[in-house]
Amino acid sequence: MIKSDADLPVETVETPAAEFFSDPEKAVDRLCELYMSATGFLTAKFGAALAGATPTARYRAFYPEIRLTTTTFAQVDSRLSFGHVASPGTYSATITRPDLYRSYLKQQIRLLIEHHGVEVKIGASDTPMPVHFAAAADPDLTVPQDGAMSFTLRDVFDVPDLSTTNDDIVNGHSMTHPDGSNHLSGFTAQRIDYSLARLAHYTATDPEHFQNHVLFTNYQFYVEEFEGYARQMLADPDSGYTAFVSTGNHVLTDHDGPIPVTEKMPQMPTYHLKKADGSGITLVNIGVGPSNAKTATDHIAVLRPHAWLMVGHCAGLRNSQSLGDFVLAHAYLREDHVLDDDLPVWVPIPALAEVQIALEDAVEEVTELEGYDLKRIMRTGTVATIDNRNWELRDQSGPVHRLSQSRAIALDMESATIAANGFRFRVPYGTLLCVSDKPLHGELKLPGMASEFYKTQVARHLLIGIRAMERLSEMPLERLHSRKLRSFEETAFL
Repeated sequence: MIKSDADLPVETVETPAAEFFSDPEKAVDRLCELYMSATGFLTAKFGAALAGATPTARYRAFYPEIRLTTTTFAQVDSRLSFGHVASPGTYSATITRPDLYRSYLKQQIRLLIEHHGVEVKIGASDTPMPVHFAAAADPDLTVPQDGAMSFTLRDVFDVPDLSTTNDDIVNGHSMTHPDGSNHLSGFTAQRIDYSLARLAHYTATDPEHFQNHVLFTNYQFYVEEFEGYARQMLADPDSGYTAFVSTGNHVLTDHDGPIPVTEKMPQMPTYHLKKADGSGITLVNIGVGPSNAKTATDHIAVLRPHAWLMVGHCAGLRNSQSLGDFVLAHAYLREDHVLDDDLPVWVPIPALAEVQIALEDAVEEVTELEGYDLKRIMRTGTVATIDNRNWELRDQSGPVHRLSQSRAIALDMESATIAANGFRFRVPYGTLLCVSDKPLHGELKLPGMASEFYKTQVARHLLIGIRAMERLSEMPLERLHSRKLRSFEETAFL
């Protein structure tokens, strides 16, 4: 038996004193040094404990942090929605995986230094690093369940703390850190670590494969088309795409190469068409339902993507629509309920002009229709998202009346959730759906109809989503990340 927590001395890793930096590259180097030192210490002690060594101390290491203090108001370009703090004060953020976020951190630190004319302070924070997240960096280590070891884990190592693993900052419920400093980032290090672990679990691909542009779909047919498109791009040396990664982290660089069959598919199969700078496209098959949509976006948000779009199927609500028509969402009727506690239904979810234009231009390019002719196959308007897949089996008077009052033109189970979480997490969002059935007009999604529909429309629909993302990837970040998504009191980090 080991001593109780109260009797154990605390053993920690030695770290250099906090230091000021004016060079973003060197600042991130120090963050990496601090992070590697902390994870190396914890994994070594934990590995020894798993091997049978009796712990003789409480082992503790701390996340690195970025700290900024400014005494004046900054004069910045009012068009920018990020990269500066609103008022004088001290701001801080705990940091994890600086290796994964290296380019992002360099960009954010550079903007702070340029806009405020002060150095950033890099050092160890006072937030302990849970051993679970440190062990995640070592593929040879796994954390057993409580009771499986000869000692109580939380007596010897720090474990995840829900008080720092939540969305209080992005939801606007937390204005300052316990030490009185203001938030520099929308996510704490523990919140990010939690999501990185969840992403690996749900998608069966490592977070470093995710690209800055994310397509969500609700059908496997799109995955098959995405793989075919990826092979075409890998065969073209001028495409800019460098690899295709499938579930299980299988990396394909040869367009004729095999993709192993994954024995056990994850809950949300995910595929990445990569570019060297991360500006490629990730496709996530979230399946059906708002709960899945929320789960995926809750965790992908910590990667700070530049945009995410829903390209799935929907029920057309207007008699003038035909199967295969497109629906470009300009507004959302939220009856999904999964975000009601985080984002009240009275909060409007605005359409983002940059995304809407990219989607409409992509439809014009792929269909070779434009202007008034485009109206024959595409409608813009309100998309309703509901949490009951079999809503049409209930008394029609209630749902149909509400849908008519809202002027909705389509209904699905994911789009409003994805858009609302994009709004909540300040990630540019959009929706382009394809009408696959018309339940109000007797055109139900039956096997024969579905097969013909999928043959003719899936490839074109996916290509439109890809073309829209390629347009957005060419847009300056300062323009794409709209001020519409920023609240009164915002963090400096994107």
